Amino acid sequence: MIRRTCFYLLMALFALLPQTSCKVSYSFTGASISPDVKTVDIPFMINSASLVDPTLSRYLTNALRDYFTTQTSLQMVERNGDLELTGNITGYGVTPVAIQGNETAAMNRLTITVSIKFVNKKNTKQNFESSFSRYQDYPVADLSTVQDRLNAVIIDQLVQDIFNKSVVNW
Repeated sequence: MIRRTCFYLLMALFALLPQTSCKVSYSFTGASISPDVKTVDIPFMINSASLVDPTLSRYLTNALRDYFTTQTSLQMVERNGDLELTGNITGYGVTPVAIQGNETAAMNRLTITVSIKFVNKKNTKQNFESSFSRYQDYPVADLSTVQDRLNAVIIDQLVQDIFNKSVVNW
């Protein structure tokens, strides 16, 4: 009971302290975005992988746009955003990961690799060019039967990785 009272007292004191301007704002996602950053520009991601899933570029682009606009207060713009995130899909492939006794694959791995360039016009120290790669293993099956589900899981992981490196800064 005493701890709870002390906690509420401290919270009340912090609420009464004069508000000072801060150079960085934080969100529940852990994003640390300067208050003068208002917009983000994420153009369509090009698929330059040797094996192409025709829906992957659209799915990745929309997932990135949705994540940045729902997890931050940034406005999406067509061009010249305070933050610019450009990139392309550089790898999309299946490899066997578990070989059975008869030298056939028991498990396959779908890997997606994305090359990203991030530009922060307000703080160029945060700019980067990086490659992100994620994979999912699946039992031997026709890829077309599991492809949509695997793509969704991998794209979600890639989006979080890209978001974290871009605005969470870890």
